[in-house]
Amino acid sequence: MEQLAPTFWQQKYANAETPWDIGYASTPIVQYFQNMDNKEASILIPGCGNAYEAKALAALGFTNITVVDIVPEVIEKFSAECSQHGWNVKAVCADFFTLTQTFDCIVEQTFFCALLPTQRLSYVQKMRQLLRSYGVLVGVLFNREFDKAGPPFGGSVAEYEPLFKTYFSSVQFSPCTNSIKPRMGAEVWMECS
Repeated sequence: MEQLAPTFWQQKYANAETPWDIGYASTPIVQYFQNMDNKEASILIPGCGNAYEAKALAALGFTNITVVDIVPEVIEKFSAECSQHGWNVKAVCADFFTLTQTFDCIVEQTFFCALLPTQRLSYVQKMRQLLRSYGVLVGVLFNREFDKAGPPFGGSVAEYEPLFKTYFSSVQFSPCTNSIKPRMGAEVWMECS
């Protein structure tokens, strides 16, 4: 499967070329988990980057969080933060597509748009495989195209819906009303189970 090499992402972080990094957890994701009672649910955050969502979930009392990223330096930095703050988060440096553990919930935050569009079918298949039978995939997707070649790679609900419905029995997209200001009107909330 064609994909962007780990060195591509390492270079982005090394050069501070990370426009997707807003410096804190995405508001729609935080608000979703503020309403989730099961603090022991197993949660995966793939392509975690600086793992702001994991930090926010740990602060909300979630105790079974796994983050994965392909960039060793990112995982090492976050692991050190976990030790320093006593966060119970498992940080894994790996290719998402090689994971085998299953989860109750998977969080999508700027991972889908970082993958080549040719990987989208594999992404959806792998998400279904990594979720337990009752599990849920939640998060934010761009609902717009970009003027320049990605990443990020844009798309639309019209494109996403049939793709996800092939592997998930329940697929819901709704406009994000709580996006950050620069992304307002350009994101959709996704919930698939």
